[in-house]
Amino acid sequence: MDPDDHVCLCFHVSLRKIANFIVREEPRVPSQISECLGAGTGCQWCVPFLRKLHALHAEGKPLDLPVSPEEYASRRARYRKSGTRDEGGADDATSET
Repeated sequence: MDPDDHVCLCFHVSLRKIANFIVREEPRVPSQISECLGAGTGCQWCVPFLRKLHALHAEGKPLDLPVSPEEYASRRARYRKSGTRDEGGADDATSET
């Protein structure tokens, strides 16, 4: 995912904005990322991805989600239709390279 691709599709919050927020604000728990333009408070599809970004920061790793924006949006569309997540959620999406 490129820095300007949206992680929170409901509120159009980019990976860059979330990463900058995490580095600047040092949220103690992943739910505090919602203070970044409401990320994760809409359909909640991105919540596992926000948790993943928080964990990566805690581990001192680069904040990235190696999934294409097209695949990400496609998975979210399936989630919105079915109300269930694909197997693996954020961990599955972030294992793609």
